[in-house]
Amino acid sequence: MLEGLRRPEAYPHPVGRVEVVQTHISYVFLAGDYAYKVKKPLNLGFLDYSTLRKRHFYCRREVELNRRYCPETYLGVVPIVRGREGLQVGGRGRPVEYAVMMRRIPQEAMLDRMVERGEATPDLLASIGRHLAEAHARSPTSPHMARLGTWAIAYAWRENFAQWAPMVGETITPEQDALLRGYVEWFLRRRRPLLRQRAQEGRVRDCHGDLRCESIAILPQGCICIMDCIEFNRRLRYTDVAGDVAFLAMDLERRGRPDLARAFVEAYVEASGDHGLWEVLDFYLCYRAAVRGKVEGIRAHQAEVPPHERGEATASARRFFELACRYARRDWPCLIITCGLAGVGKSTLARALGLEMISSDVVRKELAGLPPQARRQEAFGAGIYSPRMTERTYHALIERGRHLLRQGRWVVLDATFLRRRHRQMALRMAAQEGVRFLCVLLEAPAGEVRRRMERREAEGADVSDARWEVYLAQREAWEPPQEIPPSQLLALDATRPPEELARAVLGFLGR
Repeated sequence: MLEGLRRPEAYPHPVGRVEVVQTHISYVFLAGDYAYKVKKPLNLGFLDYSTLRKRHFYCRREVELNRRYCPETYLGVVPIVRGREGLQVGGRGRPVEYAVMMRRIPQEAMLDRMVERGEATPDLLASIGRHLAEAHARSPTSPHMARLGTWAIAYAWRENFAQWAPMVGETITPEQDALLRGYVEWFLRRRRPLLRQRAQEGRVRDCHGDLRCESIAILPQGCICIMDCIEFNRRLRYTDVAGDVAFLAMDLERRGRPDLARAFVEAYVEASGDHGLWEVLDFYLCYRAAVRGKVEGIRAHQAEVPPHERGEATASARRFFELACRYARRDWPCLIITCGLAGVGKSTLARALGLEMISSDVVRKELAGLPPQARRQEAFGAGIYSPRMTERTYHALIERGRHLLRQGRWVVLDATFLRRRHRQMALRMAAQEGVRFLCVLLEAPAGEVRRRMERREAEGADVSDARWEVYLAQREAWEPPQEIPPSQLLALDATRPPEELARAVLGFLGR
């Protein structure tokens, strides 16, 4: 097939040189003024082109569906027959293959090339966002489509995990695989009602399904042509419109143009009125990057792909999986607990992180019926610092954290967490909620702690009642966090500036 269709004589119109472009599921023959797409005889689970009859059917579907977005480009389906001199496109006789015939678009008009040349502007991407919003508004939707769409995204993730399992250790690391599995489990457990709500609002439609820069052309007079819609699997096309938006936004970001991605998404949201899209955007960005990682991983193992292209596909797959993990880390909430003796700077770090913070000092005084700034100079283990009151404080602290985590917010529990059982309570709650967990251990020399306490007491503005005597008593009662796995424990030198410590915490979570 490849050799036969490289011949200029195989085509019914003047052709100089035939160029071949290959994807993981098709060959595209660029011949003169036209392009011919031939589907590979594959069965990958999510698509089945294994028989000539199926390939013919999906060629017709491709033309039908893509004419919704770009009617002037998709010309029809032509047979490929075997004649006396070899394969012929559109000839008479029994077809041995079929091709989608398209009007050839100059490569310089494609959006990916425009981005490479620096010619794509925020205004252009805003136009594409508005164009897509109009196309989605015309796309069909139905209660059946809505039900299928909310089920299909969960099924697609399970399918992805199974299909890239052989790639773990090659194009995706075990840690990345675990991160993506954990994030998806959390999202589908805690945010599924949001997906259902969007489906009820008509946001699940018959979409494009594969909207990348390579799929968009800017024709003369600024006409926008969107091509290469998915035809082989309706459950990959019946999706939340956020899936289409996220695909192009992800592709622009991985090309180093987050400004174009932002302009595109903002214009789409404004034109469609779909302000709820922001709440699910990271989830779909992650999904689209992961799918591209899987697809490139598949291409890297196809024997017909030249060796140098297989190497490029492997590198590309790794970049896509890293991008998917970046979106997951950004969206997946984390429970952070501070751990350390009084006076080492736990509250200062917690504030520097800029996240939702719950202070044990404040919770303890609320439980005791006291205002936060009330001073109680009591001995360690006495009064409102008695073991019974401390247990109540940690239980309340953790439950308040749970409430915020269920809203999808990151939470910092600011407390000493001296005792192993209190850290285990927090770790157990994070596991129950399906969120990430990090214990930040802060340590500082005793002399530095004493100076800080004296300065704090002189200023009198802190809610903490801890004094030097309390620090010494805590040091005797201290249980080191040896039970916390290394991947969930970060020890820091508390003498460093708070902003530097905060960057270290967020950097650790980013890795």
